Amino acid sequence: MKAMTKTLLAASITGLFSVSALAADFKLKIQSSDPSGDLNFQVQQNWADRVEKMSNGRIDIDLLPVGAVVKHTETLGAIKMGILDGQVTATGYFSGKDPAFGLIGNMVGAWSDTTQLLQYMNYGGGNELMTELYAPYGVKFVGASTTGVESFISKKPIDGVADLKGLKLRAPEGLVQQVFAAAGATPVNLPGSEVFTGLSKGVIDAADYTVFSTNQKAGMNDIATHPVQPGFHSLPLIDISISQKKWDKMPADLQTILQTSVRDFSYDMTTQLKMADQAAVKEAQANPDITIHNWSDEERKKFREIAKSQWKVFAERSPNAQKVYDSVTTFLEENGLL
Repeated sequence: MKAMTKTLLAASITGLFSVSALAADFKLKIQSSDPSGDLNFQVQQNWADRVEKMSNGRIDIDLLPVGAVVKHTETLGAIKMGILDGQVTATGYFSGKDPAFGLIGNMVGAWSDTTQLLQYMNYGGGNELMTELYAPYGVKFVGASTTGVESFISKKPIDGVADLKGLKLRAPEGLVQQVFAAAGATPVNLPGSEVFTGLSKGVIDAADYTVFSTNQKAGMNDIATHPVQPGFHSLPLIDISISQKKWDKMPADLQTILQTSVRDFSYDMTTQLKMADQAAVKEAQANPDITIHNWSDEERKKFREIAKSQWKVFAERSPNAQKVYDSVTTFLEENGLL
């Protein structure tokens, strides 16, 4: 009888500890700008799981796919209102709130690989600038990531700037559209969810969308058989941010865990997407109906010069946009990248 009592007591104590371990100190409802089926979202989910383990269960992240609570362009406001606790998103989606977000979120033609953007963010003043830009919204910028230099989807052969003239292409609003228009193309407003249909029905000839592997998996290259890879235009900033109120309540060790985890996440994201792109390129090359176009250095330089001229114009749209322009161009100049 005594032995049974001890056993029951031990089981009860174990149960209490188990419940305690499962009760997170901070539950964070975070919405992604990616659908659950994408590799991007899977990498983000792995990050959320790691944070829970690293914090010994004290941080519990409920990661939600795009549109689960609000539109992808509305997460910043939703965090401020307390509807969401955080976001994993492309910063450029908020260019309607301040052109500065469009400029730092996708400074078209500025970066030729992921390491350059991440060096600027982590060591060149980018993180500090994002912290300042998000402060009025009650949002704490935790850290930066990116995807990869995006591919370019096209139904027509595109081998240089001249081939962009008159091309009907889908591009996000803001700086991206402005640069392509300056290069002679005809930008079309179209959400990412309608790119495939738009290409199929001839509404657009081409699209600035995402990385090669995602396009290949979605069948984009089967209907737009002239992709440009590596891309020549777009490398988006992806940010992980949470409610400033939630952040302020966290002890220093949990804040450090979150910030450190994002640096690990950025390496994980860029590496996995690069590997996926390499595999997808081989798959596409084996398809005789798909022709991959790789722009020459001369054509890439022509496009970048057009983009640089538009950076200045876009920077005039707000004082914060000017801050972004000054910060990024200073970094590029000091590192011989301009």
